Amino acid sequence: MNKEAQAGLKTIRDVLRFAITHFNTEKIYFGHGSDNAFDEAAYLILSTLHLPVDQLDPFMDAQLLESEINTLLHIIERRSRLRVPMPYITHEAWLQGYHFYIDERAIVPRSFIAELLKEQLAPWIKDPLSVKNVLDMCTGSGCLAIIAADMFPNAEVDAVDISADALEVARRNVADYGLKKRVNLFQSDLFEALPEKRYDVIISNPPYVKDIAMSKLPDEYKHEPQIALAGGKDGMNVVRLLIRKARPYLTPEGIMITEIGHERNYAEEAFPETQFTWLTTSGGDDSVFLLRQDQLA
Repeated sequence: MNKEAQAGLKTIRDVLRFAITHFNTEKIYFGHGSDNAFDEAAYLILSTLHLPVDQLDPFMDAQLLESEINTLLHIIERRSRLRVPMPYITHEAWLQGYHFYIDERAIVPRSFIAELLKEQLAPWIKDPLSVKNVLDMCTGSGCLAIIAADMFPNAEVDAVDISADALEVARRNVADYGLKKRVNLFQSDLFEALPEKRYDVIISNPPYVKDIAMSKLPDEYKHEPQIALAGGKDGMNVVRLLIRKARPYLTPEGIMITEIGHERNYAEEAFPETQFTWLTTSGGDDSVFLLRQDQLA
């Protein structure tokens, strides 16, 4: 940022206006926590200054120190020019009211499955207290495993990821929620390193972005671990393995819930004999499917 910009900024109001203009001019992509330049700028500024992120108005005309302005300009530069997603700058992400630590070792928490977990997977789970074992496959930051542990208080949750780096992020979040005794982390290529065990519920938000879409993702997504996004030619590489291998890990009444973005057609083409149940979320009716144990290969 040039010295002219620095000299013209005195208050949070000034920096907010400058950031919004900069974000709009640079045409950054909003998809990691906000959907517009105002919200993104306000959150970044308040978080960086260690102010309440939901109370902008009282601080709008607060005079800033030169060091604070320099820090904010650096943050704005990272977001707009380098296209670093906001959660990687603030090291925090929110999902369905839950707060998580995040950095570039794990994908930014986001999943429609979180909405379903907040409803305790009703009506598919009749009695949440009866759920004893949950598996979160491709756990990343551990966000879904943590929400599942909260929603099913009698359950032990196993959280699996192939990435040791992602599991370090998950470990921190599990500790922050005081769940180390109930959420077990496994580094594994899907089911390979898991103990012999059957689960009442398997949830998974696996890599599902197809190759052609990977090449067209906004620059913000290039900061995320590509292994957590790339799903192969049709996006179904990992989903195929889940469907083919999950059955022995589910109880007879068990269910598997899997998120696949907007790739419903590819899932149904890959498994034409499978009767998927498509669940309604804020993302529509084609992003998350449910399969019972007896429907799996």
